[in-house]
Amino acid sequence: MKFKVFKELKSLKFEGITKRWLTNIVSVIFAVLIFVFIVAVFSLRTYYYNSVESILNSGASAAAVNYFSDNLDSGTSLEASASKFIDSYAYKDKTTVWVIDNDGCVIASSNGFIEGAFEMPDYSEAMANSQGRSRYVGKIYDGSDKIMAVTRVIKNSDGVSVGAVRVMTSVEEIDRQLFFILLVVFLALVLIFVAIAASNLFFISSIVIPLKEITQKTKEISGGNLDVRIEKKYDDEIGRLSDSINSMASDINAADKMKNDFISTISHELRTPLTSIKGWGETLLFGLDRERDAVTNKGLQVIVNEAGRLEGFVEELLDFSRLQSGRMTLRLMKTDIFAELDETVFTFRERAMREGIEVRYSIPDFPAPANADPNRLKQVFMNILDNALKYSKMNTKIFVKAEFSEFEGKNAVKISIADQGCGISKEDLPHVMEKFYKANVSVRGSGIGLAVTNEIINLHKGRLEIDSEENVGTLVTIYLPVESMPTKQEIDMSEPKMDEVTDEDITLKGDKS
Repeated sequence: MKFKVFKELKSLKFEGITKRWLTNIVSVIFAVLIFVFIVAVFSLRTYYYNSVESILNSGASAAAVNYFSDNLDSGTSLEASASKFIDSYAYKDKTTVWVIDNDGCVIASSNGFIEGAFEMPDYSEAMANSQGRSRYVGKIYDGSDKIMAVTRVIKNSDGVSVGAVRVMTSVEEIDRQLFFILLVVFLALVLIFVAIAASNLFFISSIVIPLKEITQKTKEISGGNLDVRIEKKYDDEIGRLSDSINSMASDINAADKMKNDFISTISHELRTPLTSIKGWGETLLFGLDRERDAVTNKGLQVIVNEAGRLEGFVEELLDFSRLQSGRMTLRLMKTDIFAELDETVFTFRERAMREGIEVRYSIPDFPAPANADPNRLKQVFMNILDNALKYSKMNTKIFVKAEFSEFEGKNAVKISIADQGCGISKEDLPHVMEKFYKANVSVRGSGIGLAVTNEIINLHKGRLEIDSEENVGTLVTIYLPVESMPTKQEIDMSEPKMDEVTDEDITLKGDKS
């Protein structure tokens, strides 16, 4: 389980919810921890330095200043008083005390070192300000230790400054301790940051990973796989969402099955009477009675034509029902793909000529043997040619070109069918092979044909491609695998059957003469 969690975490990408959540939470946590660290730095430094300063203030206290004042009033010199003060000074082990005269000269020192020039900004400031006291943190000369010094001015009974007491101590050890403590605080904050980030990452994974799975499953459901179910991992909002989607998929599956059963049943029920209507219509139309008036003949012709059209629609519904339920199968046999195409185009040509559309057709003078269903292949060719005719205008052309090619590294035939019709818009093109989708509702048709056609080609392990440009035309390309094909040399030496159709003809470039 532990390894599974880490594997899932590793698969998380820094995008979407993960990116927003981590960016926001990490920014807030980072800002808070930086603030805590800064507060800790100032608080600890202030605490330690104030502690040191309180010790220094004990040495340079008001009592010490009064000691000098009393001695001066009794006639004792500053130098003599300084010696006595330093002898009785109680903090010699912790601090150093200097007694300084009005000229800034050190006249007595608790450590006996009074030679040299020193920086004493606290002395100058104490002598100048009204409080008679000042503090300094820094170095007394280059290369020396960092110190803290407190200076208090000595005044006689008349309030005249006669010198100052300066108490000092090194803060190097304090700074080292502060650095160590702050380093520990910093590492602790880093560990807290990592722990919070990790816990948030685990929390995000418990949301994002199930959501990704739900997204994937819903894509499969929208793609038609209604048997997919989402595993419920948590008894929370995400778990309830999974239950809702599973329930929805079950309801859709049941409704879809009911719809398919209805379509299959009604199609079979319509098939028998339509066959009878068409059969009796043809019998009456082409029977022995030739003395009928023109109106009767025309009426019988309409009956036969419309019954045939309805029969084709019912067959499409049956194919759709088989497609939806996965019952569409092929009756495979040794088939010449080009022979089936040739027969379909021959039948289709006369109909196109009646509607004022020319069909130009080119096919190699070689067989294209394949293990295929000839009836289904004819259905494919007829569906595509029928669409080309429906969306073409009078005095335009439909080009059909068949040739040997390769598909996924195997021998194949490539059949291209191009028209000069109204074309398909860019918005509609990605959806034309979806069931019941019609790009042009003004043209008759159920919207099932291309979906069935695509499924038949997929069952033959081929591929259907559609390219179109609005107001220019549509090009449909079919790839079907074959068992064998002639060599390139044999193809180059042969002449195509029927018309010459070039690559230029089957490109979308508008009107072709």
